[in-house]
Amino acid sequence: MHPIAPTAAPTRLTDRKREAIVQAAIAEFRENGFAGTSMDRVAAAADVSKRTVYNHFPSKDELFEAILAQMWERSHAQAEIPYDAGSPLRPQLLAVLEQKMQMLDDASFIDLSRVAMAELMHTPERARALVDRLSEKEEGLPQWLRAAQQDGRLRAGVDAQYAAHQLHGLVKSFAFWPQLAMGQPPLAPALRQQVLEDAVDMFLGFYAVAAPA
Repeated sequence: MHPIAPTAAPTRLTDRKREAIVQAAIAEFRENGFAGTSMDRVAAAADVSKRTVYNHFPSKDELFEAILAQMWERSHAQAEIPYDAGSPLRPQLLAVLEQKMQMLDDASFIDLSRVAMAELMHTPERARALVDRLSEKEEGLPQWLRAAQQDGRLRAGVDAQYAAHQLHGLVKSFAFWPQLAMGQPPLAPALRQQVLEDAVDMFLGFYAVAAPA
């Protein structure tokens, strides 16, 4: 699975060209970094004219931000699994995190995240603008946690975004940051499962409301 592939094939010619530009830019940024990527190279890789690239993205900065936006949306789109009041919390949370882990296991996602991290460290104003623009989107895990709180099964009075960040951190400390910063390989299947299960058990041990005796 490509980490930021489109969810459906675009049908209009202009949409197909835009998607070709984005995918070409992903490959170029991944291989050459931000500074080493040019709009000329992107146009050639996408098999479109340079004018077409600029019609869709007026600058390399805007093209890069569009890719980062897709990365953000895909990496936070694991709430395809709705909260089920009739099921135990543990398997539901494991399923939600499994979707997240599939993204983190993708080598191209890690490579592109490394490019994004390096560039955003040099331009923190871009990072702030991107986060501000996207923070209004409802994310899956906070939505799931909020539903469990409203159902009385997780502690009330705790910000769902805060709790979701904690849970993601338990996973990413093993399955994202070591790969991003130190080039470590993806987790072996047994360790991968252990990380997921331990993260969920620690999280529920602190946040779950005990059932009445």
